[in-house]
Amino acid sequence: MTVQPLFNPLEKNAHLIELCKKGDRRAEHQIYQKYLRAMSRVALRITGDEMEAEDVIQEAFVRAFRNLTNFKGEATFGAWLKRIVVNTSINHVKRRKAEFVPLEPERLEVVEDYVPRYVSTYTMEKIKEAVEMLPDGYRTVFSLYLFEGYDHQEIGNILNISEATSKSQFSRAKKKLRELLAAA
Repeated sequence: MTVQPLFNPLEKNAHLIELCKKGDRRAEHQIYQKYLRAMSRVALRITGDEMEAEDVIQEAFVRAFRNLTNFKGEATFGAWLKRIVVNTSINHVKRRKAEFVPLEPERLEVVEDYVPRYVSTYTMEKIKEAVEMLPDGYRTVFSLYLFEGYDHQEIGNILNISEATSKSQFSRAKKKLRELLAAA
């Protein structure tokens, strides 16, 4: 079997990835070290638990290296790996039986995005703590939308919920976050 080279000119790690596909442990370690910090932040934002995020990262990297032949270079390796980390994180949250409270369509209200009219006096640490205190469903949708850049339709597909439920979870997460910060 011949290994086809990556065709994505944006892929800076093409040589390392090719070595990983051949089972080179040193190359795997280099890739792991290169992406560990960023992927850990993604996992932590979704799971809200450092120990669980560590488990997610280990599982995600194992999956990535096992399925490296599926990486075709159509997107960057980092984007491909991030997708694996997001999905693995979501699966861990689902295992905890995160509840998403669907709204009946007639009770759904459109909430405009909140735009503060003042300068925040909260530190990043306080904001991170408050996000971690959000219920699993709120935190997952909030993180996927705000930090990972998914739209509500994509979040709905990822979590097997409706787009409307994703929007309502995001709206509720923002409200709860404001309450948590006000109480801090």
